[in-house]
Amino acid sequence: GYEGQGPEHSSARIERFLQLAAEGNFRVANCTTPAQFFHLLRRQARRVRVRPLVIFTPKSLLRLPQAGSHLADLTSGTFHAVLDDPEASVQARATTVNRLVLCSGKLYYDLLSEAAKRGDQRPAIVRIEGLYTFPEALIGAVLAKYPAARDVVWAQEEPRNMGAWNYIAPRLVGLLPEGAALRYAGRPERASPAEGYPTAHATEQGRIILDAVGG
Repeated sequence: GYEGQGPEHSSARIERFLQLAAEGNFRVANCTTPAQFFHLLRRQARRVRVRPLVIFTPKSLLRLPQAGSHLADLTSGTFHAVLDDPEASVQARATTVNRLVLCSGKLYYDLLSEAAKRGDQRPAIVRIEGLYTFPEALIGAVLAKYPAARDVVWAQEEPRNMGAWNYIAPRLVGLLPEGAALRYAGRPERASPAEGYPTAHATEQGRIILDAVGG
């Protein structure tokens, strides 16, 4: 997954796997919690149709306190290809949300931290955990909960010519609520997959989060 410390620390190349994904040849996921990872592995083991499973997740999530699961999350439940925002999806709140941020992977926790500062004005943050096969029906159902959303953002840490953007953008456009527009929040096109300098990485990371959540 993306760590930002340099090309060798950010070379998972999600975009290349997604370019190769067709005809159900393998499965691609980017989990954000231990429970999601656990249930995904269980589902993979039980699948009758055997296909390789590719999981993108950086090691930094191993040490992130927010990226934890309760024991009950492991002993019950299932893998969710799409995780709705537990706060914003409450019906009374969902109808007033005008910005919807979609993302995948550990960037969610950075976005969540910034969004929490905005209280009732925070955008809804939706995680797409299953990238291929693309969970079109599930995403459509989540988007339908936010009829007032006009600004729909795909946020990613990778440069624009990398990551999931080019794969996911054309699939999202047809699912948007009426009157909504899709835009990109992430690094511009780059030759290298990462900044390589901690200060430059932190600066760009902060800009992406503010662009997605709202300055």
